[in-house]
Amino acid sequence: MIFWIAIGICIWMVLQLILQVILLATNWKNHREIPPENLPQVSVWIALRNEERELPRLLKSLDDLDYPSDKIEFLLADDGSEDQTWSMLDSWAKKEDNKTLVKLTEKDFGRYHPNGKANALAILGKMATGDFYFFTDGDCKVTKNWIRAGVSSIHENTGMLIGVTRVRRGTLWDQMQELDWWNTLGLVKVVTDLGLPTTGLGNNMVMTKEAYESGGGFESLGKSLTEDLEISKAVRKAGYSIRQQVSEDLLVETKAEYSIPSLLDQRKRWVTGAMTLSLGWKILLAIQVFFFPAIIWLIFENLELGIRLWVLKIAMQSIFIGFFAKRAKCKPPFLSLFLYDFYLLVSYCLTILYYFWPSSVQWKARKYP
Repeated sequence: MIFWIAIGICIWMVLQLILQVILLATNWKNHREIPPENLPQVSVWIALRNEERELPRLLKSLDDLDYPSDKIEFLLADDGSEDQTWSMLDSWAKKEDNKTLVKLTEKDFGRYHPNGKANALAILGKMATGDFYFFTDGDCKVTKNWIRAGVSSIHENTGMLIGVTRVRRGTLWDQMQELDWWNTLGLVKVVTDLGLPTTGLGNNMVMTKEAYESGGGFESLGKSLTEDLEISKAVRKAGYSIRQQVSEDLLVETKAEYSIPSLLDQRKRWVTGAMTLSLGWKILLAIQVFFFPAIIWLIFENLELGIRLWVLKIAMQSIFIGFFAKRAKCKPPFLSLFLYDFYLLVSYCLTILYYFWPSSVQWKARKYP
């Protein structure tokens, strides 16, 4: 009985990957159109906390944006940083008058939401004047055409547009996280293009003013550490659709988590958010996790069959990741694709253990119960 359950899980995983590849090839939705002649007013919202290490990269990319300065406003909130983040922002903001900074103090914490980032974004939302709201993070770097690509990809009833984010490549550790992002966002693309409920992407996301206000904004969200997921639910509940546009212009670059503890804190937040997803999403994610105990058990029972199924899974997974990354004009690290499953095995085990471990989540030097 266990033998057939293990085979069923492994075959399901392989067939799911084959279906994902087929859907990427046959059901790909490209939402990019010619930018309007009269470019709209846009607001860029960024909540920062202790970002001095990565901040120069972000600020330079914002300076390099190809968009009229009189049609863009930058709203940045320093959420109680304990490093040089504020002084760096203050120097940068003096260059042009379309930059507004907010320095949050202890009295501001939790004003609208217990989640520090959601609270900071809710405060920025009271100041925004644009017709489109763009979101990224302090450890990211946006492309020159990020704004133009965003405004030209929102049409019809779209309330939220998400792009794609890649991890800046360096060590093998970085490459594994890069593949993780490609794999996850590829699955999001497949599901989103099917018109099914999906998520937001806090470091690369656009919302229309109308959809944001109709959804009640960040201040209306329930208690959560995944504010991008929760705001996407609010947008859908308000009757708007979510689209994902994958292109080199809507590609944001982020850093890898530097250590195993920081990675586990990130994943614990994500898993907590995933527990609120629909049943369909939970099944898709659960199959990915249960594949590993199933394939290991199968290898002990039937070595040849187990290895063949695992090799087939790695092959289809590599094709899926490679195909998806190519759409954003990127090439994933080829040799690392063959090691990625072993990283996933360890990562899933540690994440599950840490998720159930009775400890608070540490995020941006704050602890959340």
